[in-house]
Amino acid sequence: MNIFLCLALFAGQMNTLQQKTTIHLGPRQYGIIGPWGGDLIELINAPERITLPADPPQSDALGNPWSVDVKNMGPKKVTLFVKDRFSVIVNVGQTVHVYSSGKTYVLKQR
Repeated sequence: MNIFLCLALFAGQMNTLQQKTTIHLGPRQYGIIGPWGGDLIELINAPERITLPADPPQSDALGNPWSVDVKNMGPKKVTLFVKDRFSVIVNVGQTVHVYSSGKTYVLKQR
């Protein structure tokens, strides 16, 4: 019985991961844009500083509260920021979940 429960939970997690679009942000891309809300952003040889939308979006294309998962694939740490209002360092191998309330950004722990 426990095996079936574990398989059901694993399948549910896989469905959730499959629904996210993965965006690869490379060395010459300096910003995350609003339409990417709900997506996984993978940073590969990204610049040291990447901007979030200046005006925090309220919702993504599906009407859900705007958020992005940002995964740093390396080779160096990256800072996500919006001028003096929000800043977070994403270390190599780390994934952060950034949520927007429509007025400000918040780092959500998973």
